[in-house]
Amino acid sequence: MTDLPGLDLAALAAYLGTPPLTGEVIPGGRSNLTYRVTDGARRWVLRRPPLGHVLATAHDMAREHRVISALAATTVPVPEVELLCADPGVIGAPFYLMEEVPGVALRHRDQCPWLTPDKARVLSERLVDVLADLHAVDPEAVGLADFGRPDGFLERQVARWGKQLASSRSRELPGIDDLRDRLAATVPRSRRATVVHGDYRLDNVLVTEDPVDISAVLDWEMATLGDPLADVGLLCVYWRGVGLEDDPITGTVSALPGFATADDLVQRYAARSGADVTGLGWYTAFGYFKLAVIVEGIHFRFTTGKTVGAGFDRIGRLTLPLVRQGLAATSGER
Repeated sequence: MTDLPGLDLAALAAYLGTPPLTGEVIPGGRSNLTYRVTDGARRWVLRRPPLGHVLATAHDMAREHRVISALAATTVPVPEVELLCADPGVIGAPFYLMEEVPGVALRHRDQCPWLTPDKARVLSERLVDVLADLHAVDPEAVGLADFGRPDGFLERQVARWGKQLASSRSRELPGIDDLRDRLAATVPRSRRATVVHGDYRLDNVLVTEDPVDISAVLDWEMATLGDPLADVGLLCVYWRGVGLEDDPITGTVSALPGFATADDLVQRYAARSGADVTGLGWYTAFGYFKLAVIVEGIHFRFTTGKTVGAGFDRIGRLTLPLVRQGLAATSGER
């Protein structure tokens, strides 16, 4: 039994009452750490917070566990959660276990030799439809009426990510304060409130090949109640990418033949949800700011040895391109 960064397998096995466990880090997560563990007969996925430098309100395992459990009876595909351990004494942090779901998170083009243009189009549409289905869930009906405070959501989001920026700032970042100030000065009025995922993108879902479908939506650490257009704007940011080769965070899969454009995604979302998507530019600009802050936080944790993940040594180079594109979006450009 070999321990993993942030996971004492012997302690976990003792807590679960299982035979000795083996495991591996599941790559691709941006913040919370995800592992695949097995006792030889059963397999689970474990989620825990990063190794250090976290906001007091971030990386809350109980919130992730709660929202996934609440959505289990809806049309939104989520893994089945098995247990929540709030005691940090077991492995050094709170964690939860969930079932391992078939499917692959598509992060790299070399994962997609089977993805024909027709299948890429189907996957594009399915990705949007699942997001619209999430935003159609009645929070009260699934026990999430108190999961967030929709009033003032956008103002608090700008302030929250500004606070996160301050806690992660370790170098000069030209333009990022200007972007934050522009967003704060032009916050739109939210038209409705729904459950929002907070980081919805292609590689935060598991995709099955035959048939092409989404088997689970993952990484609910930023879920809350708020303005659903924040999810749509951020999805557009991820979809368009930052124009860098081997982009370790927005990826390049969505540029393959057959995938819908970002504008197509927005149009399908509007048709599927009935939502008014005018004024989406602010939400896209906010998505660039939020992602720039997330990237900078990962860069800070990686340089201080507080997180693990493939590509984290290169992630800091994305911050300024994201800031530049965010500033362009505030000016009405893409």
